[in-house]
Amino acid sequence: MDALLLSRLQFGLTLAVHYLFPPLSIGLGTFLVIVAVLWWRTGSPIWEQVSRFWTRVFALTFAIGVATGIPMQFQFGTNWATYSRFVGDVFGSALAAEGVFAFFLESGFLAVVLFGRDRLPRWAYVGATVLVALGAHFSAVWIVVAGSWMHTPAGFEIVEGPFGPRAEIVDFWAMVFNPSAMPRLAHTIGGSWLAGTFLVLSVSAWYLLKSRHREFARASIKVALPIAALTAVLQAFGTGDWSAKIVAEHQPAKFAALEGHWPASAPGDQVLVGWIDEANRRTVGPRIPGLTSLLLHGDPDAPIKGLEAFPAEDLPPLQITFQAYHLMVAIGMGLIGLSLLSLFLWWRGRLFDTRWVLWVLVFAVAGPMIANEVGWIAAEVGRQPWIVHGILRTADAISPNVDASQVAGSLVMFGLLYFGLLAVFVYLLNDKIQHGPEEVDGHPESSSLAEALHRHRAEGH
Repeated sequence: MDALLLSRLQFGLTLAVHYLFPPLSIGLGTFLVIVAVLWWRTGSPIWEQVSRFWTRVFALTFAIGVATGIPMQFQFGTNWATYSRFVGDVFGSALAAEGVFAFFLESGFLAVVLFGRDRLPRWAYVGATVLVALGAHFSAVWIVVAGSWMHTPAGFEIVEGPFGPRAEIVDFWAMVFNPSAMPRLAHTIGGSWLAGTFLVLSVSAWYLLKSRHREFARASIKVALPIAALTAVLQAFGTGDWSAKIVAEHQPAKFAALEGHWPASAPGDQVLVGWIDEANRRTVGPRIPGLTSLLLHGDPDAPIKGLEAFPAEDLPPLQITFQAYHLMVAIGMGLIGLSLLSLFLWWRGRLFDTRWVLWVLVFAVAGPMIANEVGWIAAEVGRQPWIVHGILRTADAISPNVDASQVAGSLVMFGLLYFGLLAVFVYLLNDKIQHGPEEVDGHPESSSLAEALHRHRAEGH
């Protein structure tokens, strides 16, 4: 493998691992704000217990997220020097804003949330929790803005610098509100809310199945489930639809690859499950005729540009783009069904005793995480062969003085490092779950009969 492919694999590995954690922090931050407000307004010890436990989980995801995120930034200089020189003005402003307005806000007030609960008035603690959640969301804003600019660049001009051409911002707000920034941001935030709330649902369902911390689990589910159900629906029929229309308008080759649409100009069918047969220039699989055109243009007979309308050198890797996108959609549909079913059972008072649904919720925590990962793969692989769409090709963005052996060595080291960090996260998260929520004044850990009997025996009665 050459240095280009190895560098792409290395950055893909580090970003894929890192991207497990910011969505959890964003989703848990939203959940914690609601719980903190409930504690403030009611004074109920159960909401304090819920807040304490999930704040510690939030802190763990934040810490591992920082550890996995820092090495990525160095790769811009080591592996992608040409790209860094070209987009330095754009990325520098966005990442500087992320550091000032997001990272320091989140990390600074996280310390207040972790250590100031018993030292602050309740309203001040709620305010600190809100600022932590805002910091997590602001971080997503600036990172998504920078990444979206690579898909739909705006607000810049090309100038000749001492080391070659570079993009220079001429309209900061046009850069921030580039055509794909807001739909991608909304979709990213939605995916993050799903990741955080399904983690809460998973752990809470496990406690219910094991008859542990039942009141804590019920309270956690009462907050997380409505967020998950509403967000799952909005992801598919709101932000997802919005994002797809922007892709179709500004990146038609990518859209054709996502949908597996071949004819140069013809109505677009919706392929439900399939396989791209590149040799015969077709997509095999069951489909709904005209549905893609209907969703995109409101007319099932409206023509859509297909893969045959573009030069072969301007097409992305088709199979991985198509399959990643369809896996994301399939998981999204599954999450809608599961969250709405759970919401219905909760409304009927049967969720907490329907064991098969609780078991599905336990394992459903993987759904949003996988969907976020494959959605990112579909978006970024689908942008190829461009690293900045229509302006700079990925093959032209690599550092000229880095050879394949150097990248291969660092790829192995990064792989070991990130595997270790993942192992640490899983170990610490499992330890927190096994330990369970701590007692708070005026409220035991759980009201379950099993735990009451256990405490009864431990006291020697």
